[in-house]
Amino acid sequence: MNYSTIKKVVACSMISALAVTAANAQDSTSTAMSTTSSSAKVFGGRGQYRTWNIGVNAGVLAPVTVLGGSNDFSNWDVNLGYGLTIRKQLGHAFGLELAGLRGDLSGNNDDVGTAGKAGAKEFKTELGWQASLMGVVNVATVDFLRRENSVNFLVKAGYGIAAYAPKTTFNTGQVYDYKDRAGDDGDNKYIHEQFIPVGVGIKFKLSDRVNFDLGYNMYFLDGDNLDGIKADHPTKDKYSYGYGGLEFSLGSSAKPNLDWVNPVALMYDELKDPTLRQEVEALKGRVSTLEGTVNQLAADADGDGVSDKFDKCPGTPAGTVVDGSGCPIQFPKDTVAATGAYENIQFEFDSSVLKTSSYPTLDRVSSDLRGDASKTLTLSGYASAEGTDSYNMKLSKDRANSVKTYLVNSGVAASKITVKAYGEKNPVADNSTEEGRILNRRVEFK
Repeated sequence: MNYSTIKKVVACSMISALAVTAANAQDSTSTAMSTTSSSAKVFGGRGQYRTWNIGVNAGVLAPVTVLGGSNDFSNWDVNLGYGLTIRKQLGHAFGLELAGLRGDLSGNNDDVGTAGKAGAKEFKTELGWQASLMGVVNVATVDFLRRENSVNFLVKAGYGIAAYAPKTTFNTGQVYDYKDRAGDDGDNKYIHEQFIPVGVGIKFKLSDRVNFDLGYNMYFLDGDNLDGIKADHPTKDKYSYGYGGLEFSLGSSAKPNLDWVNPVALMYDELKDPTLRQEVEALKGRVSTLEGTVNQLAADADGDGVSDKFDKCPGTPAGTVVDGSGCPIQFPKDTVAATGAYENIQFEFDSSVLKTSSYPTLDRVSSDLRGDASKTLTLSGYASAEGTDSYNMKLSKDRANSVKTYLVNSGVAASKITVKAYGEKNPVADNSTEEGRILNRRVEFK
């Protein structure tokens, strides 16, 4: 049988399969569409799908390929091959397939007579077994035109090992059989050779669990002894397998088969899911409520540093020393709350940041210094008794420098201001009470 014959055989097989499976594939499409996307979610992982498949196939084994090339025999015969596949689908468009194959390969030189290479008349090779691991790309799984396909196209490539025994008959009548005489020592049953498998295929969806597959694989050996002849050495032998078969999806029927799930349709369905849209709208409402709450917490109408929401004494005059609830602190009559001509500048715990309530006093000091060139100012920084002495000394200096920076920025010459730091020394109130500690966190003017 020549190359034109193999092309006709493969073409007829594919046309017949298309006719048989078209109706079944169309009938199953609507049902499959409702099952493949209903339980799966985008980025939900492989666990939500059926990903294992097992298949059986049978077809034509031939010692030639459609790519042509040189061969040791001018004619080849049609021989039966049969195989088994196990595939793990790793993604929507890619999987790994472990395949096994058995059968016979044969050919002859009848049309060239004694002119055959190496005087060979015919051969028959027993393919005891072969195993290969191939990556399988599903070409039509991702589809922007249809929600789901009932036909898919495959491209395969990988690596394999073949075990075979050629039996060659020569024009002289001599027969040489490699079986049980293979290997370097002549004691192996088969010749073992590496090969590279490359293939294409098409599969038809018969149901959510069953595919009908057609395919054509080419196997490129790393050797020149498939037919027992090495006439064109170092050329390498090759053979092919055209097949049809059934593939079955394994796993829970509650899960869709990953082979046939279109991720584009899946993403579209999830984005259009009313439940998801409701969750988004609810989230927007919660964010809006949170923003309103934050704005309420930030409001401080009287500028005393206590939010209006927690201010129990709203409207306190500017500069009033208040407690955590926004109410003025009542000091004992003998408590000194200010020194010199100006009120002390008070600070929050462990802070050197000026309070807005201090601005009126600072503006008055600035005006007096700028109005009289002879006046100078000494700023004395203090801290309450919490913390270490060294830390409080630094904090008191930072507080005095904050006041100096404000005055300099308002136009007072820096040379007119002297900064001193005393830490927790010279308290003006009792450090054992919070009211006293509040007064001790200060800067005095002199």
